[in-house]
Amino acid sequence: MLLSDPELASWALIALEAIPDPACDAALRDALGKVKGRLLIGVINSIGVRRDAGAVEPLAALVGDADADVASVAAVALGSIGTEAAAKILEPKLADSPAGVRSGVAEGCVLCARTLLAGGKTAEATALYDKIRTADVPKQRVIEATRGAILARKAEGVPLLVEQLRSPDKRMYRLGLTVARELDVPEVSVALVAELGTAPPDRAAMILVALADRGDRSVLPAVRKAAKSGPKEVRVEAVGVLEQLGNVSCVPELLDIAAEDDAELADAAKAVLSAMPGDDVNADLVGRLAQAKDKARLVAIEIVGQRRLVASVPALLKAADDADAAVRAAALLALGSAVGQDNLSVLIERVAKPGRAEDTKVAEKALLTACVRMPDREACAGQLVAAMAGAPGSAKCTLLEVLGEMGGAKALEAMGTAAKEGDDDMKDTASRLLGKWMELDAAPVILDLAKTLPEAKYKIRVLRGYISLVRRFDMPDAERARMCRVAIEAADRAAEKQLVLEVMVLHPSVDMLQAAFDAAKEPELKKDATRTALTIAGKLPLLQTTASPADVQKLIQKLMKQLGQPPVKVEIVKAEYGAGDKVQDVTEIVRKAAGQMPLVVLGSPNYNEAFGGDPAPNVPKQLKIQYKIDGKPGEVTLPENATILLPMPK
Repeated sequence: MLLSDPELASWALIALEAIPDPACDAALRDALGKVKGRLLIGVINSIGVRRDAGAVEPLAALVGDADADVASVAAVALGSIGTEAAAKILEPKLADSPAGVRSGVAEGCVLCARTLLAGGKTAEATALYDKIRTADVPKQRVIEATRGAILARKAEGVPLLVEQLRSPDKRMYRLGLTVARELDVPEVSVALVAELGTAPPDRAAMILVALADRGDRSVLPAVRKAAKSGPKEVRVEAVGVLEQLGNVSCVPELLDIAAEDDAELADAAKAVLSAMPGDDVNADLVGRLAQAKDKARLVAIEIVGQRRLVASVPALLKAADDADAAVRAAALLALGSAVGQDNLSVLIERVAKPGRAEDTKVAEKALLTACVRMPDREACAGQLVAAMAGAPGSAKCTLLEVLGEMGGAKALEAMGTAAKEGDDDMKDTASRLLGKWMELDAAPVILDLAKTLPEAKYKIRVLRGYISLVRRFDMPDAERARMCRVAIEAADRAAEKQLVLEVMVLHPSVDMLQAAFDAAKEPELKKDATRTALTIAGKLPLLQTTASPADVQKLIQKLMKQLGQPPVKVEIVKAEYGAGDKVQDVTEIVRKAAGQMPLVVLGSPNYNEAFGGDPAPNVPKQLKIQYKIDGKPGEVTLPENATILLPMPK
């Protein structure tokens, strides 16, 4: 019999638990008298899983077993079977079983009570739960039984629930909160509301959360009352609950709270006002724009802006001309969030033809907020460009700033025109914005400005912007190399040419290698561009699967020849790779890879692969090379995987 085999018993039990045949029950019952210890415990567990009512009598005998583990498992198995007969066996054991077995007996009783309740035997289940929770059993079993006793009684269990909410024991208090969410009778909500007035603030706050989770809107008056006055932590929680339970009737209280001096309370109320759903809430808030006073009016203006209520625009336009500067500022900011394309001209005019000086910055911020969210970017840009014609110089620059944030074809065209034809302030603004443009389509416009602008500082800005586009955006290798060439041609200073060389190294390719050698034809760039080309060449095996080290060497020799650079004699004297005392001699490998150039191209750009292993795993390594170029000695130390470019000896 496999059930007596220590190695195979567990597999046999898994099969017996799953097979829907009464013969399996008989086999398990038969095994009870034939196995011992852990094997017996396994058989008992499987009987419990199958809920074999025929095993009640033999299991009852095992509940009194001298082995506490066997007795406990038998008690739990009886609980899983859950018949009235099993319950009658277990109930007396709550009082007279040994301490080591009592937890298992209590667990079995809880399981029996649960089954009795599910079978409609409410009175029997309730009585059993009560005996468990008053017995000398572990706390966890008391908690389980108390929960069952409350749920079994339904509405009549509410006093017992309240008892837990008032318990000094935190575990019982948390049980009360849990069951308050589970027991779906209206009396629970009534009891929780009653507790709000007497519970300590920390517990009252948790009771509010439980009320919110119950979703019972009948408690809304009590929650509104808690939000208006009382301990701060209770008020803050009550305000938050209004987001779940509240409706339009809560708007007045929330506006008042949002206008209070306490920042935490005010912010909580604003968050709820911004998020509370409902067209009726929208309509109520819009209607209050003209009614609210003082700080409450400012809050109402802020909230309609956050909710982006188009219906609020007429009232906001009126408020934007209010005698109170704070009201005007709030209204302008709200307009930035609420206006549509048809009302955008109002904000444009405030910027293009500023009235009160103190409103200018706020109007600019509002216009930017509005423009960047407009669905038709080009139409919006058209309005801004049209407004620039009659605007004063400072306003034109502001409109350019907005266009710069928006981007797009019309914005780019306006920026290019301003950089060419505007006054100094406009040129300064436009060139600065073009220098950080985020669209590759701008490259031709920026390049044209880099070639034609007479002012050096503006030309430098836009050229650097062009170089930045080459660096950042994805494009074919040939196109990037072409753009690098034209950038070098357009640059007047060495600093910008060096930036282009950095881009070349960042984006190595065969096309870029040729571009670097083309750059080396300029006398002042020859040294740096040649080094750039050699660095690119060292990276090509990683990028080009068809470019073998020999192919790279031939290409380099050809390009160097075009520059009038003759081949050099490279002799590798010694090469070591590793870290600390873990170093390996790689002279022969480096020697074979060396050619007639100061660039050494290994079979792989990964040193560990090229040298046949990692001499010092998980440690940064170095490659040290002693060499001669045309008979002159030199030495170089390179970090792991660096391009092997041998400095020309002096």
